[in-house]
Amino acid sequence: MGSWILRSLLLLICGVSGYYLATAFSPFPFVGWWGILGGLLLAGLALLMEGQMKRVPLRNLLGSFIGLILGIMVANLISNALFPYLFNNQQMILPLYGLLYGICGYIGIRIGIKKGDEFQMPGWKPFSRGLPRGENSKILDTSVIIDGRIADITETGFVEGPLLIPQFVLGELQHIADSSDPVKRTRGKRGLEVLHHIQKQVNVDVRIVDTDYPSVKEVDSKLIELAKEVRGKILTNDSNLNKVAELQGIEVLNINELANALKPVVLPGEEMNVKILKEGKEMGQGVAYLDDGTMIVVDNGRRQIGKTIDVVVTSVLQTPAGRMIFARLMKEEASRESKGKDIYYPLDSEF
Repeated sequence: MGSWILRSLLLLICGVSGYYLATAFSPFPFVGWWGILGGLLLAGLALLMEGQMKRVPLRNLLGSFIGLILGIMVANLISNALFPYLFNNQQMILPLYGLLYGICGYIGIRIGIKKGDEFQMPGWKPFSRGLPRGENSKILDTSVIIDGRIADITETGFVEGPLLIPQFVLGELQHIADSSDPVKRTRGKRGLEVLHHIQKQVNVDVRIVDTDYPSVKEVDSKLIELAKEVRGKILTNDSNLNKVAELQGIEVLNINELANALKPVVLPGEEMNVKILKEGKEMGQGVAYLDDGTMIVVDNGRRQIGKTIDVVVTSVLQTPAGRMIFARLMKEEASRESKGKDIYYPLDSEF
């Protein structure tokens, strides 16, 4: 509420000041309206700059301020050393001053913003608490941290940009780790261990962000709001969060989809050696699994439970939960082929 009062006062002051400045330089009454309009435009520009400046980390602001001062100092040295001896025309010197100070100031600000990320202030933790924007940021949710596969993925170097760990996600992990349920407690501790493992990786930029949204209750909704603010992507293996985020225009990187995409391609007719572990849903079926967890349903494989057998792939089915492979016993496939070869078709001349 207080911010709106301040903004209203800014608009009022700028409008009134613009009116009096315009009427002071011109006797025509309609000029005052142009002064009011100019003052309101300047106020709107100031409010726009305020919104953009909020999103800039403090160390980048400090870097840009230092860069601006250094740029002005360089421009002052150049102008004092060269201009009095090269240019005597005052009408030419003034535009040159503006050009030189503008270029040096701009270069100083840009370099200061870039170099601001290298500032290391005393007392800062190993995690960077800056809130990057437009840096291809990835936001980790609780489920993907507990899952643990993200540590292996980041270690390979395939994930670019900083990994953002929101403070409210850390709070949820801590709450799970302190749970009275032993299963939940184990999952929470595993998530914290995964974070420590990622932090120790040399080429991974992990940043804890304090940004929170008190008006938003659910953690998933807070993740979506944070992704909107930083223009980043959410790393998750939660299908519900995946759907909700995509509906709101947020890019999602699902670990399960990545795992399914990396599974080896199996085509009908390929031969495999598998161990039948249990019976299937249909009569006579047996179920086996590949090393990556892909389920193989073997026709008439129930009698082979506990045995390692050769099978032939008959079809592959892609489901939302993953990939399923249907196969047939090698012996049955061989007998089918031999029966097809032994069929005798008489010639017309024999009749």
